[in-house]
Amino acid sequence: MAAPDFTLPDSIEALRAFALAMAEKAARADALETEVADLKSLNSAADARIERLTLILKAYERARFGRRSEKLGAAVDDEQHAFVFDEIATGIADLEAKIEKGRGAGAAKRAPRPRKSFPAHLERVEVVIEPEDRPEDVGKTKLKIGEDVSERLDVTPAKFRVIVTCRPKYAFKDKDGNNEDGVVQAPAPAHIIEGGIPTEALLAQVAVSKYADGLPLYRQEAIYARDKVEISRAVMAQWMGKVVFELEILADYVLTQIKQGDRIFADETTLPTLAPGTGAVKKAWLWAYARDDRPFGGKGPPMVVYRFEDSRAGDCIARHLDGYKGILQVDGYGAYTSLVKANQSNDKLLLAGCWSHVRRRFYELHAAGKSPVASQAVERMAKLWEVESDVRGQVPELRAAARQARTAPLVADLFKLWQDTLPRISGKSKLAEDIRYALSRRENLERFLFDGRIEIDSNIVERAIRPQTITRKNALFAGSDGGGRTWATIATLLQTAKMNEVDPVAWLTQTLTRIANGWPNSDVDALMPWNYIE
Repeated sequence: MAAPDFTLPDSIEALRAFALAMAEKAARADALETEVADLKSLNSAADARIERLTLILKAYERARFGRRSEKLGAAVDDEQHAFVFDEIATGIADLEAKIEKGRGAGAAKRAPRPRKSFPAHLERVEVVIEPEDRPEDVGKTKLKIGEDVSERLDVTPAKFRVIVTCRPKYAFKDKDGNNEDGVVQAPAPAHIIEGGIPTEALLAQVAVSKYADGLPLYRQEAIYARDKVEISRAVMAQWMGKVVFELEILADYVLTQIKQGDRIFADETTLPTLAPGTGAVKKAWLWAYARDDRPFGGKGPPMVVYRFEDSRAGDCIARHLDGYKGILQVDGYGAYTSLVKANQSNDKLLLAGCWSHVRRRFYELHAAGKSPVASQAVERMAKLWEVESDVRGQVPELRAAARQARTAPLVADLFKLWQDTLPRISGKSKLAEDIRYALSRRENLERFLFDGRIEIDSNIVERAIRPQTITRKNALFAGSDGGGRTWATIATLLQTAKMNEVDPVAWLTQTLTRIANGWPNSDVDALMPWNYIE
């Protein structure tokens, strides 16, 4: 064995110091081993937690975004789903950061995840970081041979500003120096809130925040206060009343355009309403009517209109759709059927059914594993949407031809399955109830096979009404004469802007400015979101 390559100290003091140094070194080694062991244990525990949280996260994603029958119970709403989703994702990121820090600077870094490039319209602020000058490079010629470029998303917080408008007054003198009569001054610019403090841009910001983004006025009041701008929610509510007064003609025009379509989608949802004089909360209803001709190759713009009512009665639909003769595509609510029966004429309304509502009923039994018949129905219905994905955007004639060739046999098999099953099961069972639901609506459900303008489902209007069902969590209305009507009017225009991929703030700012400056009612079509030009 080779002798150790060092010399022992030759004095007691030096030997003592040497021994202390060796002991300290050994202690550091022991501590390092303990730290490594702890780090391995931490990594193992963190990996297990991440795996468990990831599984929970996927389950919540299915519950949040899946079909209604796949969702969790009614006690857990969409907002709570969002909270859980965010908290789990945040917890996973925290654990990953701890593991990354524990590995130290020398550990191999994970390859960066690929990401989409940022939109071209965003301002680019270029920051060039030059290397420090080194003494050994003095006198040498520096040649640029390349560069590394990275982009990070930054934000400048929104800030209030004050528009100071000055209107000088002038008097004139003649060539002899005498004062002429009269004073010249530019007229004051027109505004929606005459004599008030808000510009049209501020009105648009408040409206979009409340009616499109679900940010109540009291929260906006607190946000603005952080910038030392005091605007009470009562004042903002008055502003919104003035805004809706100016926009009502636009919302009514949207409804007239929807009623000119070959096909209308309709749906309704509940809203919490404060009953005047009682203090009790009751149900009101938000009705939605949508038009979107793009699935059958139509060139018209998509649009939606909302109507706030204290009732779900059929006379509401009759009022909203007065004079309409065409295809009405809806779910199974009986009020629509009553409306059609009341229009028995040569140009009567045609009712088209929604296969999504039928599927959801059978999916509940299929997911519970309680009915082989329900499972068969769900599997067969899936093929219907496969055909639809192939014909979407084609002209009505081609869509109808493809459905006759490919979809009609599938639909016939489905109804035969249901008809053969019904006599063999208990009439009080859930399966029997679902089968009767489908059989009683057979004519409406089969109508899409012969008319290419009809969709297989009413998902277009469901997508249009979903943002309002989320926003209603932050609202309580006081009857159709109160905030509900305001909400329906403004939401009509903002959601229509979104459907046309138009920035609602930019559109509303421009529209309010035009209205304030006397835009003629005869040219209201130019104000529509689908005609917006920056």
